[in-house]
Amino acid sequence: MPRLRPQWLTVKLEKLHPTQLTVGRIEVDQKRREWAKLGRRGRIEALANHWFPGVCGPDGRNYITDHHHFGLALLEEDVKRVSMLVLKDMSWLTPKAFWLAMDVHHWVHPYDQRGVRRLFTQIPRHLTHLEDDPYRSLAGEVRRAGGYAKDTEPFTEFLWADFFRSKVQTALIKKHFRRAVDEALGLARSNDARYLPGWTGVITGS
Repeated sequence: MPRLRPQWLTVKLEKLHPTQLTVGRIEVDQKRREWAKLGRRGRIEALANHWFPGVCGPDGRNYITDHHHFGLALLEEDVKRVSMLVLKDMSWLTPKAFWLAMDVHHWVHPYDQRGVRRLFTQIPRHLTHLEDDPYRSLAGEVRRAGGYAKDTEPFTEFLWADFFRSKVQTALIKKHFRRAVDEALGLARSNDARYLPGWTGVITGS
């Protein structure tokens, strides 16, 4: 059988729909700072080399399955258009069938900033309506610091966020983020975290 070529779309960033309820605000701000450091050519190259994985859904809506933080950062930096790689066209499905299929493919993460699962209908329709989850920021920074390896499965950082949720105080994250990261790094390398994707296998305690 002939192999299907990937379908690429140029889309309006403000029209892309999220597939999660939260982002880490600290991580979004970091991506904005990185974008601000780029010159005009650097920004053109960054957009040319970056694509958002997405799914075509009912009513002509496109849903991104990853890179929500970068997408929100670009929106706040007034970027208008981006590239989307179509993972699947499910535009012909009913909304109920669409979300069930998204769930089966692990292309949706309907959990709020407390780690509680919500209805698919509660997922925001716009990237700017995503709520802040400090633990998602913590999980992202711990990965960048080498606490665990990046995994190809979607939404793995949220699993790490939930792991830290019951172990690191929210006040510490908000007031002393670097101290929270140091504490979380030790937790990430502990035996308790061995079930999580990207665990380094370095046991430092329990």
